[in-house]
Amino acid sequence: MDASFKTVEWIKGKTIYEVNIRQYTKEGTFKAFENHIPRLKEMGVEVLWLMPVTPISEIGHKGSLGSYYACSSYTKLNPAFGNEQDFMSLIKVAHKYEMKVMIDWVANHSGRQHEWMEQHPHWFSRDEAGHFTERNGWEDVVDLNFDHQEMRAALIGAMQYWVRTFNIDGFRCDMAHLVPLDFWFAARTACETIKPLFWLAECDEPSYHAVFDASYAWSWMHETVKLANQQIGINEIYNVLHQYEQYPKGAHKLFFTSNHDENTWNGTEYEKYGIAAKVWAVFTFLWKGIPLIYSGQELPNHKRLAFFDKDEIDWTAAPQLAAFYKTLIHLRKQYPFLETGNSFNLPTQGDQVMAFLRYDQQQIENGLLLVVLNFSAQIQKVKLEHEHLVGNFTNIFSGLSFPFNKELSIELLPGDYFVYVKGKG
Repeated sequence: MDASFKTVEWIKGKTIYEVNIRQYTKEGTFKAFENHIPRLKEMGVEVLWLMPVTPISEIGHKGSLGSYYACSSYTKLNPAFGNEQDFMSLIKVAHKYEMKVMIDWVANHSGRQHEWMEQHPHWFSRDEAGHFTERNGWEDVVDLNFDHQEMRAALIGAMQYWVRTFNIDGFRCDMAHLVPLDFWFAARTACETIKPLFWLAECDEPSYHAVFDASYAWSWMHETVKLANQQIGINEIYNVLHQYEQYPKGAHKLFFTSNHDENTWNGTEYEKYGIAAKVWAVFTFLWKGIPLIYSGQELPNHKRLAFFDKDEIDWTAAPQLAAFYKTLIHLRKQYPFLETGNSFNLPTQGDQVMAFLRYDQQQIENGLLLVVLNFSAQIQKVKLEHEHLVGNFTNIFSGLSFPFNKELSIELLPGDYFVYVKGKG
């Protein structure tokens, strides 16, 4: 990262929760979601990422309601979600519960009806006939033209508006790699004259960490799906994780089993991973990086949510996985080395089992985690050996303690996960 940028301290040990306002409640409003903030705080969530809050283009929109990611203004609110007072209230309540709020920012494109188009048509990409166009096959959007400095300045001014007016705490930047890196550099420089922010890029490009604090672990996620389909083995997963180790110092990766795109277009985590859905969720919290929970994963949610139409999440039943996520969230807060500390991969038999240690290289007495994950639908018998596996270890989910003496044998049921911890937190 450029020396002039520093990652905000408050992100350390935190879990990000993605909020789909439209589908979250029957009302689909800021005020209705606000009622869920105490529950999410109880679960341990401390960072909310709101999908785009801007109005949606009426022209060319898909489905009955259109895409969040096809805006008609960069400085107005989607009236279906509420007004400025409602949005301000949401952020104030979140801050009262010591939560941070990030908003989704779509800099690459707008909807096909945008308030800039009439006065500044040259700010958008156009084909040889002069028609608005885009380059990715997304029929409901138009690309912005970053050759125009006036457009860049207006876009940065719009980003500053949200920081200054609503006191947001960060940006999740949609398709960040499609936007020139020098724009993001200028945007972060300008926005952080107001306050320090957290910057998350939806891309898997190491070079974008010159500006961004965190980026998506897309490559890792794609490999996990291949593993679920038995197209690859565990070694290929480790290879991607090793690539991430080569990223610039201080770069964070965002790990997830679902998000708005995955859920809608590729299936729920249960469709993708089957019996290993919770196993991969455990991994996202215990590997080096930042974990993400998508709206409804704590239920669990077994349906694909419509992208362009109303498709409410059903909160009738109490979230069955709230305690599961709470345990993992608390563990990350308790052991800071989970975010940036060392990992040691333990050899296992077979291609569907992963075992590793997480610890603080400088002070191993600060805690040691043993993680054993069975991604298969078969019983797996695993023998592990390491000099640090000595003493009493406690299973974080059951609370039961066991004495280890350098060697141990574990039998894992299909889709089983064991997480043992030793030492103070």
